[in-house]
Amino acid sequence: MPSSHSRLLKACLFATGCSGIVAEFTLSTLASYILGNTTLQWTLIMSLMLFTMGVGSRISRYLTEHLLDTFITIEFVLSTLCATCAIAAYFGTAWLGESTAVIYSYAGLIGLLIGMEIPIVARMNDAYEGLRTNIASVMEKDYYGALLGGLLFAFFALPKLGLTYTPLALGAINFIVASVLYWRFRSLTIHRSRLQFTFWVVGAGILTLAIFAKPIILFGEQSQYRDRVVFSAQTPYQKLVITEWNQNHWLFINGNIQFSTYDEERYHEPLVHPAMHTSTNAKRILILGGGDGLALRETLKYAVDSVTLVDLDPEMTRLGTTNPILLAANRGAFADPRVTVVHQDAGTFLQETPDLYDVIIIDLPDPKGPDLARLYSRGFYRDCNRILAVEGTLVTQASSPLHAKKAFLCILKTIEDSGYTAVPYHNAIPTMGTWGWVLARKQGSIDEPLLRDHLQTLDVSGIETSFLNQEAMRGMLHFWKGALDGKESLAVNTIINPVIDQYYHEGNWGL
Repeated sequence: MPSSHSRLLKACLFATGCSGIVAEFTLSTLASYILGNTTLQWTLIMSLMLFTMGVGSRISRYLTEHLLDTFITIEFVLSTLCATCAIAAYFGTAWLGESTAVIYSYAGLIGLLIGMEIPIVARMNDAYEGLRTNIASVMEKDYYGALLGGLLFAFFALPKLGLTYTPLALGAINFIVASVLYWRFRSLTIHRSRLQFTFWVVGAGILTLAIFAKPIILFGEQSQYRDRVVFSAQTPYQKLVITEWNQNHWLFINGNIQFSTYDEERYHEPLVHPAMHTSTNAKRILILGGGDGLALRETLKYAVDSVTLVDLDPEMTRLGTTNPILLAANRGAFADPRVTVVHQDAGTFLQETPDLYDVIIIDLPDPKGPDLARLYSRGFYRDCNRILAVEGTLVTQASSPLHAKKAFLCILKTIEDSGYTAVPYHNAIPTMGTWGWVLARKQGSIDEPLLRDHLQTLDVSGIETSFLNQEAMRGMLHFWKGALDGKESLAVNTIINPVIDQYYHEGNWGL
């Protein structure tokens, strides 16, 4: 009998270890999505939770009586906190206009309670095992549970349950642990009636949240956007949201605007057409990113032989092929037989592909965080250079030369340092602000003045465009006074030294 008690305690700790790590990941993801700056939020949330776990462990030394009652109570409280964390975060956004304090308070409280669990279980299990075996087996089960939790979060919870139901699943795990312990050992508890009342209240609360969680979270999510949310999905890689106003639509990824159907041609036409016209033989095209299909739409206006589109997120390209809003915007571009879609990391694709391309169009998200910063690095552009035809052209979106000047110039300098002759240009996009691009050819294939002349004489009269013409292109090549000053003092962005992440966050995006 004692051995079965010990196994049950360790099974409960395995389950709480699983839910504990998922709680940390969930709060970090919530903070990244709602507050922005993924690297900072994950670092702070994880550090705060580990710190408060230490504080919880210290507090546990003062809990000397009724350990079983205490542990069951902690599990019920953890169940409540885990189940309500997402709803509370969105409630803070919707009603308080500020969710930072809510998210970090939850992270601290959950970490505190998790920190109290392990010492309490170890002390209860001390009656069944010796010190050496006890500590090792208790910690072992907690760590094994954490591994399972991490795998579940990455491959099931986040992509399948999203940030709506993952917290409820966590709450359910802690509730089950507390319930099993209570009903199995209720004869050993001191405050039986109090624990039984808590059981019914928490259970009813989780069931109620399961019914009403989605509309509550949708209400909180809606408060983040000016316009009506018409589509929302959490993928393993990002949060996708489409909003609507006055028959126009906006696509957001992780809360950051990607385009608006109101004026997206002011972004996608300058991205694609200059590169297509400055390549000597634009037949084999590679698009990195652009899973919405809008850059693809522009590319297919030419007599190309093939277009390979590489996007990490299958859900993004699925939307581009099935969502009526995106289908109307990209004009069914993915259905063209010349198109091949590859779901792979862009950097990995460049390193593995044996093919050569005449035009490489880079339509990736802004360099926010080390994971995206590496896709703007010298190594990345050198990999592009390796698969670019001798007289081929590379173009990349380069963020805003107005709001993130250092990041824009860093991209320009990094491309030049990677073996290219490069020319920057920009355009005013009403829904996005001033935006910039860098167009480049291999060094030795053309000099900078001649490349600039080619762009100034760009003739797209034979191509259907809504915005771009020769006069617009000439205007985009001219910058305001001082716009390109200071490039020499900036560092080249590399994988080892991803300075562009710092430069990007130093920008005046608040304007």
